[in-house]
Amino acid sequence: MQLNEFDYGKARPIDGYGPGFFRIGGEVTEGPVLVTADKVSPWGGYEDLTALLPLAGQIDVLFIGTGAEMAYLPPAFRTALDEAGIGVEPMASPAACRTYNVLLSEGRRVAAALLPV
Repeated sequence: MQLNEFDYGKARPIDGYGPGFFRIGGEVTEGPVLVTADKVSPWGGYEDLTALLPLAGQIDVLFIGTGAEMAYLPPAFRTALDEAGIGVEPMASPAACRTYNVLLSEGRRVAAALLPV
């Protein structure tokens, strides 16, 4: 079995998560969070489109971590992102963290908006 080491360059991967927090690039952030290759910021959840809409044209896909389990996105939230041209992939937050890291290591233009588990 061959193991490959991921190279994130200057980007900060999601190192871990737990009840109410995420560890990103070695630093702990509590509560919902928005992660891009170059920054980590608090996110206000589904009501906070102002943090997400500026990503239009800067990313190829936005992973929405819906918490411990997969959940449907509120229709108005999804419609606003679709209309802005932001590709959205909802999934449970643990899966969103893993998928974000893999695509980030490939140099893809991705972001993750994550609700804690």
